[in-house]
Amino acid sequence: MKFIRYEQNGQIHHGVLEGTTIKKISGTIFGAWEETGDTVTSSDVQVLAPLEPRNIIGIGANFVGQTDDLPETLPEIPVFFFKPTSSVIGPGEDIVIPPALEEVKFESELAVIIGKEAKNVPEDSVLDYVFGYTVANDVTAPQYFHENGHWTIGKAFDTFMPLGPVIETELDPFGVNVTATLNGVEKQNSPTSLMIVPIRKMISYLSQVMTLQQGDVILTGSPLGAEFVRDGDQIECEIKEIGVLRNTFVAE
Repeated sequence: MKFIRYEQNGQIHHGVLEGTTIKKISGTIFGAWEETGDTVTSSDVQVLAPLEPRNIIGIGANFVGQTDDLPETLPEIPVFFFKPTSSVIGPGEDIVIPPALEEVKFESELAVIIGKEAKNVPEDSVLDYVFGYTVANDVTAPQYFHENGHWTIGKAFDTFMPLGPVIETELDPFGVNVTATLNGVEKQNSPTSLMIVPIRKMISYLSQVMTLQQGDVILTGSPLGAEFVRDGDQIECEIKEIGVLRNTFVAE
């Protein structure tokens, strides 16, 4: 099922997307909801980020180029970082490059949406706590990475967290490809099997450190191939089973 969030006539609504038709719903996507009977075509409304996240937690440098490059031993402490909710935008919105930034990169990713409180979750139970999945673009300004390895500032600028277009609740996250196309040219295309720290392990690990809550978004890492961009570049991040997240970079 594909949940979508959209704005129409100044009001924000949730719905279920079937083809190009949105069936408006009432209630909460994380609990009880029902169709209202109202429908609209997706092209007639402004599609928003599919949720307002509670927390956004990313993992760094989590893909290899081929299976043979996967390490035999996983990192004892994976590199995680936070992105602020103020950085979230939806499909079609501009990614703004501030004047102070010299270089900005796109990073297409599979994002996991936590559906209920998760603490000390074993790896084999992780998917019981997942509500669904969406596409993310973890926009990054490497010049703001701290020399000792702190990444948050380089990830935190306004508009640096496009999400969408929908939350897909029926997805095998271990059998999809994460892709990105820049100005019509494919730059990223990797299966999730090339993740260094697999999804079950990263979410279980995080749940040992912090209590994950309903609406938290976990960014699972970006394939090799991300490039620097400039004013006017159009990026399309895609996971075929979820949809295309399309945005344009613009200089402030």
